[in-house]
Amino acid sequence: MSSLASRPAEPVSVIIPTYNRQILLGRAIDSVLRQTGVDFELLIVDDGSTDATDELVASHGSAVRYLYQENLGAAAARNTGIKAARYDLMAFLDSDDGFAPGKLAVQATAMATHPEYLVSHTDEVWYRRGRLLNQKNKHARKGGFIFPRCLELCAVGMSTAMVRRELFDEVGLFDETLVCCEDYDLWLRVSARFPFLLVAEPLTIKNGGRDDQLSRIHRLGMDRHRIAAILKIIESGGLNHHQEGLARRELVRRCGIYGRGCLKHGRAEEGGRYLQIAGRYGDADAAPENPLKKIP
Repeated sequence: MSSLASRPAEPVSVIIPTYNRQILLGRAIDSVLRQTGVDFELLIVDDGSTDATDELVASHGSAVRYLYQENLGAAAARNTGIKAARYDLMAFLDSDDGFAPGKLAVQATAMATHPEYLVSHTDEVWYRRGRLLNQKNKHARKGGFIFPRCLELCAVGMSTAMVRRELFDEVGLFDETLVCCEDYDLWLRVSARFPFLLVAEPLTIKNGGRDDQLSRIHRLGMDRHRIAAILKIIESGGLNHHQEGLARRELVRRCGIYGRGCLKHGRAEEGGRYLQIAGRYGDADAAPENPLKKIP
């Protein structure tokens, strides 16, 4: 464990949204309850499960707070947890992932040591169908101002994130109109304004490759939701000149790929709409030079 964990850490509210994952949820809960070196509360937000999720959570007694809501989606479930959290420092965990030992203490203390940051994330270990997965270089975690990376991909794993409540006051909560990619949308809004503290230790265990994951259920429509997120942040007027250029370039690229794909698969009307968007924003296809870049 990092030496940071020996210093005092702030208490943390851990938020786990879940939907019909009774079989997997117990492992996630246990990974939180085994955390040491920091005070925390654990909130399970049940997004309308029809299995025995409530019984599983009840078996852990008062160690877990259980919040039930009708099925409104992951974004709404996380927002419910944020509003109910007792502490200003919040960590998130997907119900099929887990925390490594000491994760909360290391990350909370890192944020206490660097109070200028409102958000941090960690490295993670990936498993797919139970087998260790080697991550590609493009998935390497970065700190600082990571807006360009957040445009390219979802550069912050939801289960690695720790956030101060003040951040949500500044940028808003998760967009509940998005059935997926709500994390991509949030990190775009955050990275456009704030730097990320990277705690460069593999403190989160990510499990993937199952058919019940939102990334698989909505995989054919994920580009649409990411395009919507980019459009939204461009139209918000909150980007600086350089950021807007980057966002427009990425929007044109994504709309072109998605639009041509629609045409190829016989969805001419849909494809035409996205190609029109690409044409409308194509004047800014070349992003302006970063004014902060040092000139040799």
